[in-house]
Amino acid sequence: MLVNGTPQSAIALTDRGLHYGDGLFETLPVVDGRPCLWTRHMERLSWGCTRLGIPAPDPGVLLSECLEAAEGRRRGVLKIIVTRGQGGRGYRPPPDPAPHRIVIGGRWHEYTAEQRRQGVAVRICETRLGRNPALAGIKHLNRLEQVLARSEWRDPATLEGIMLDASGDMVECTMSNLFLFKVGRLATPSLVDCGVAGVMRGLVMELAREIGIEMEERPLPLSELDACDAVFITNSLMGALPVRRVGDRRFEPSAFPPPLRQLLALAGQRAFQTGDDE
Repeated sequence: MLVNGTPQSAIALTDRGLHYGDGLFETLPVVDGRPCLWTRHMERLSWGCTRLGIPAPDPGVLLSECLEAAEGRRRGVLKIIVTRGQGGRGYRPPPDPAPHRIVIGGRWHEYTAEQRRQGVAVRICETRLGRNPALAGIKHLNRLEQVLARSEWRDPATLEGIMLDASGDMVECTMSNLFLFKVGRLATPSLVDCGVAGVMRGLVMELAREIGIEMEERPLPLSELDACDAVFITNSLMGALPVRRVGDRRFEPSAFPPPLRQLLALAGQRAFQTGDDE
């Protein structure tokens, strides 16, 4: 663990990330000691910093710290946390914040070949996402909605839970983004009011358009699960995983249409690229 480039495992008790969740984070895979899709993650981090009014870290400095934390890892995980830094009592941010950078290297979590071939089980969460356009899209540190949603089940056979907004529309899963496929058309929930704009979500949308799959970003009522032909989920560590079951609704990944299978294969290849993102 590095804090502002120095090996240590503690932060100041006055850090605003600790008190208010005042900050952002990125989680990304490591292959052969290098972070994957680095440019895309840095673009999202910079965008989030701008949205929150936090000075963004220098990408070159952050890359050096990440390479140090990832050194010697054939496969691993990096978590980057940027907080607004220290502050006194009260919500009002300091006029001249001195952000803190935290880089944590961790072990790789392997999604199995069986999960990639046969798909994963997903449930519907009772915990709803609150609407807040000011925070929609960014990967901020306030994750209590996801914590509550993930506490709803302990069955290891269920990997993920779909989270709805106050209107009952699907938004995302607790740690991944959601895609539905029907009759050659791919749809993912709009994130205008809430949800995280995942790096893999953006990449999959680009790849879909490149191979000629019509791509929609719009509100998705829960009822559309019954009408769609296929479902899959994405994040930076899993890449893209097919879904075999949502509650009682079952899907057959082996029967996914060829364009969708091509898209999942491309997403899997691109998810773990190092160096130039393209």
